[in-house]
Amino acid sequence: MKLSRRLICTALLLTFTVMMLLGGGCGMSDSESLAAPVEELDQRLVNANNRFGFELFRELAEEDDENLFISPSSIITALAMTYNGAEGETKTAMEETLNFQGMSLEEVNAAFRDLLTVLQNPDPRVELSVANSLWAREGLNFYEDFLERNNTFYNAKISFLDFSEDQAADEINSWVKEQTGGRIEQLVTPPISPETILFLINAIYFYGEWSEPFDPDMTRDNDFQRYDGTVSPVPTMFRYDNFRYLENDLFQAVSLPYGENERVNMYLFLPKPDNDLKQFHTELNQANWDRWIASFGSMEGELGLPKFSFDYEVSLNDALKLLGMEIAFDGNRADFSSMHPVPPDLYISEVKHKSFIEVNEEGTEAAAATSVEDVVTAMPETFSMIIDRPFFFAIADDMTGTILFMGSVVQP
Repeated sequence: MKLSRRLICTALLLTFTVMMLLGGGCGMSDSESLAAPVEELDQRLVNANNRFGFELFRELAEEDDENLFISPSSIITALAMTYNGAEGETKTAMEETLNFQGMSLEEVNAAFRDLLTVLQNPDPRVELSVANSLWAREGLNFYEDFLERNNTFYNAKISFLDFSEDQAADEINSWVKEQTGGRIEQLVTPPISPETILFLINAIYFYGEWSEPFDPDMTRDNDFQRYDGTVSPVPTMFRYDNFRYLENDLFQAVSLPYGENERVNMYLFLPKPDNDLKQFHTELNQANWDRWIASFGSMEGELGLPKFSFDYEVSLNDALKLLGMEIAFDGNRADFSSMHPVPPDLYISEVKHKSFIEVNEEGTEAAAATSVEDVVTAMPETFSMIIDRPFFFAIADDMTGTILFMGSVVQP
């Protein structure tokens, strides 16, 4: 029996929140529509997004051995909205952490505006929507320039709410649920702290059908080995086809395109048996990624990909502090004086990230260089890549080079 469209497609859903602590009227609506897509995106933003994503991912991967899934684009967008209110050492720290060096604030904002137009629904069979919002405590005065920049460049819905009322959290959560296809129902837990004055939220929804779907009749159980050596059978999709493929001493990798124009791809990396996923994580950086992507070639082969689906939730505070943003979380040192008159002083209380992904036969629905030199091994005429142990994946927009999502699967 054929499943409904929602069930047979894979989905990626992400939300992200920044809460400003300690620090009215009517809200500012989001724009009527986005500007026409630009023909060329500022490459400096693409580089910043990807480099930041790998740096953050490596920090998170060191903390546990569980499935991991983040959206660099979602996180850096919400932090860029917050960056518009930073000054002094706080602004410098955020600039360095987000890799915005060499770009003025105006250039950063313009680049995000352009990225927003480019990413919206890139293919007839791919849905990719990005939504931003800013929810402020009613009765407080935020600088008009700060609000206007977030509305103009990030198309952010701006609302003022009475945070003392339970329905304030309900209204925010309702917006999040709507933007994420119902996958994330509660991002803000009532009651909202009396010290919280602002939520900045980014939500991304992705729905993509494989350009060439897997045949469900070919799906069968295959053993998957975890870190601890235990083995369990997992439903694994099989396909023999011509793929974009890369193999070297570290890993096998394959690209799976979505939609008609194959602009968005999932890249799957399987560490060689004498390596492991943790070793692979140490090689993740922008320079290696760019070199790897440029090295993929066409080859026939067999791919075995486990079906997987999981939720992920994490506080990014510690990872962002380790990357250089500690001052932004310090109530005595943070400077967000371009956001709201001081006193009172403002600082970031929490950066929260929630996500969901599911991969099946039809597609995906979701809401610094190392000293090790890559050497491509002698390529065989055909390949066999059966993903039966922990692996890394990323979903990227090949037209701009932007990595939208990345994750590691330890247990499908």
